Amino acid sequence: MKGFLAVVFMLAFGAEVANAGDGSLTWRSFDEGIAEAKKVNKKILIDIYTDWCSWCKVMDAKTYSDKNVIEYLSKKYVLIKLNAESAKKLTYKKQQLTERELAAGFGITGYPSTLFLNADGEPITVYPGFADASKFKMVTSFIAEDHYLNTKFEDYASRYKD
Repeated sequence: MKGFLAVVFMLAFGAEVANAGDGSLTWRSFDEGIAEAKKVNKKILIDIYTDWCSWCKVMDAKTYSDKNVIEYLSKKYVLIKLNAESAKKLTYKKQQLTERELAAGFGITGYPSTLFLNADGEPITVYPGFADASKFKMVTSFIAEDHYLNTKFEDYASRYKD
């Protein structure tokens, strides 16, 4: 009976953990991600995409499926996907917005774009465009490890070793 209850518990509450460990990234909705980041004190990475964006699909297929990227992002960030053309409602700073309005509010005009927020949902920076796995790992470590606070990206990039 205990074994059965353990299985039921894992099925009910462990789906998210199982997904994170299956070699893929666990993406949250905007509202869930903002709440979780505050709770666990992690920075937020928002993948801003559109359905028609071919480079967004390449990011998904190549960069976000790279095992080193998956491992690093899963440890360091709460991950959110945001469709820049969606009318889906969300809440940011007590305002009801659509995903489209939020992307526009952050000045996003090209896709893919990666928006970085701190654990309180305050913007850090936007990385525009596609990045392969090795470059993306460098960019995400620059932000996650707070190098952006006192180092120019160019200086960090010239010294970066994965």
